[in-house]
Amino acid sequence: MSQPVAPTDTLNFEQYRFYQGEPDVLYELFRGHLIPMATPTALHTRICDFLVYKLKFYFASQNFPLIAISPVGVRTEIDSSRIPDVVVCSQSLWEQLCARPGVGILDFGEVPTLVVEVTSDNWREDYIRKRAEYALIDIPEYWIVDPNKQRVWVLSHPEGEEGYERKEFTRGQQVRSEQFPELILSVDTILSPPVVEDLIREEQAQRRQ
Repeated sequence: MSQPVAPTDTLNFEQYRFYQGEPDVLYELFRGHLIPMATPTALHTRICDFLVYKLKFYFASQNFPLIAISPVGVRTEIDSSRIPDVVVCSQSLWEQLCARPGVGILDFGEVPTLVVEVTSDNWREDYIRKRAEYALIDIPEYWIVDPNKQRVWVLSHPEGEEGYERKEFTRGQQVRSEQFPELILSVDTILSPPVVEDLIREEQAQRRQ
């Protein structure tokens, strides 16, 4: 019988995949150490729900074999695994993940198409450490949504000498994805998103008309 693991213990990646901690607490793994994730604010959750919904709608309308999900882990180093707020990956990768025991984590070689982080109190992680980790595993595009600074960064082309190239979008502008140029999302709407259920009701009403 395996011994219970305390949050202060050092874990390898396989131990982390099957780790059961406090109920309703998500843990990232950074170089063997568990990092409890802060409970998201209501606005944080609302932004994530809106982005997942809009991405799902866009992929379905364009008939792209991609899905948007939250939360799913992404392995970034030997004993490191992050949990982005939104992950976009292929349907085939998602099916592989669903068939695998343990926590849902995209392993080495299973690179997501896009990840999104919505900043909170630990914003340095998103801007510095995670930016470097995501670039090193060649995630093609990384968005940083920052409600405090009222902006969205789109980071792309991780293969450059200095890692990601950055484009900044602020209120009054449209976010422009490098991979999905027809996806139109305003910064204002991302930072102050409508309730997803209201969007669904509006779309259903338009169909009935």
